[in-house]
Amino acid sequence: MSELLQYLITGLGGGCAFALVGSGLVVVYRVTRVVNFAQGSFAVIAAMTASTLLAGGLPHGLAEGLAVAVGAVAGLLVGLVAIGKPGTPPGASLIVTLGLGVFAYAVEVLLWGDQPRSFPGVPGAVEFLGARFQAHYLLIIGATLAVFAGLGGLFARTDVGRALSACASNPYAARVVGIDVKRMGLLSFAIAGALGGLAGVLVTPIQLVTFDYDVTLVVGGFAAAILGGLLRPALTLVGGLLLGVAQALVAGYGGGAYQLEVALVLMLAVMIWQAARQPVVQQEVA
Repeated sequence: MSELLQYLITGLGGGCAFALVGSGLVVVYRVTRVVNFAQGSFAVIAAMTASTLLAGGLPHGLAEGLAVAVGAVAGLLVGLVAIGKPGTPPGASLIVTLGLGVFAYAVEVLLWGDQPRSFPGVPGAVEFLGARFQAHYLLIIGATLAVFAGLGGLFARTDVGRALSACASNPYAARVVGIDVKRMGLLSFAIAGALGGLAGVLVTPIQLVTFDYDVTLVVGGFAAAILGGLLRPALTLVGGLLLGVAQALVAGYGGGAYQLEVALVLMLAVMIWQAARQPVVQQEVA
């Protein structure tokens, strides 16, 4: 039982990273209808930045905060390239984000090399019902829940959130009432960059991060996001936690080499389930 509980806690911590990355995908898609495949790069850039700042003597908190800000700036730059030109179709923007994600590899290797990075998180360990795990997992889970509560408040109770939602629902009507759709799209990319950056700085103390770790994060984040059709942050959180727990159980009782396959299988299962729920449209042939 203690072993199972330990896997559940560590799985929730890993699932929170997937949920944060997935929430960035959701924010961008809700506003622009673009699937941002550079989302995982924001996490890696922020993680590498935080490790550099901490090695340079900056205190915890300040270093991680600056790293998240760097992730937001990276998100804004990706948005400028992907949707900066008016009239760019979502499909073309998707390809642009994929290309920028690959380009980020070169930048990361140039700046930080190809060796894995990590830095210490919350010190100490916690014992609960016989299970022992790092105290940093509590920070990951608590911060993630706070962020998703903030996202819910942003979209439901603020003018900026309503403007972001209006751009997603009807861009033409949003322009008519004076909303700058392009600016809202860029803002969504910046928010996504911050969310990805937060995922990166939270997960690095428990997971060595390399320049290509974004693949794991973006696949897991996308698998979490499609549970809500890339539109609902709350279901993205649920999907991320389920995926994290499933991967932890597979790694604990099976083998860690199959963790990526778990994400792909879950993604496929959700897509099949969603397709089965769609009404069948029958066309009569005259």
